Amino acid sequence: MQHTLKAFDEDIDQLRALISEMGGIAEHAIRESMRCLMQRDREGAQRVVEDDRKLDALEAEAERQIVQLIALRAPMADDLREVVAALKISGVVERVGDYAKNIAKRVAALEGPGRIEPVSLLPEMARIAAEMVHNALDSFVQRDAAKAAEVCARDKAVDDFYNSIFRALLTFMMENPQNISEAAHLLFVARNLERIGDHATNIAEMVHFAATGVRLAERQKGQDPTAPL
Repeated sequence: MQHTLKAFDEDIDQLRALISEMGGIAEHAIRESMRCLMQRDREGAQRVVEDDRKLDALEAEAERQIVQLIALRAPMADDLREVVAALKISGVVERVGDYAKNIAKRVAALEGPGRIEPVSLLPEMARIAAEMVHNALDSFVQRDAAKAAEVCARDKAVDDFYNSIFRALLTFMMENPQNISEAAHLLFVARNLERIGDHATNIAEMVHFAATGVRLAERQKGQDPTAPL
């Protein structure tokens, strides 16, 4: 039995390391896509798009390891919760990478330096979203339920950024139709960052449940600017 427990611990540690590596790649993609957006670096943005294949490959490897772990170790109770959480988290991290890739794809559509003032809010929004991803994956590796709860508490800040940017860009589009194309691309970027924040929160909620068996209360969301009054 002791041998089996040790083998399981080694397997899950290897899995945590793999998913942590995925998180590092996704976090870098968020920061780099935003740098490329602000500097209109088309070549750098293309590298972000191409590097997304690494995440796809790592997710496939994580899934393979998880299936093997379940088949060989037959985890139960707390251990099974952690394995199932790892499977879900690997998929969510891959999706975060997709959102970063989507942001990078917008760089080629933007011409010249940004003329719209609300774009200045995007880097801070991206910084918070990337930190949330980083801390959510740290909480998974460390099995730290308290740190996971802290990540969830930050989601409203990302929502508030999105709401402010949405309203400001909508105003710019109404005031000057020449701004519509650029503003629409930036709205897409802001929406992707908002979704990254949501996914980081989803990871943290899974970590909290895997570690404690208790689901966090539904989190407070920022007001949806697209909702009818």
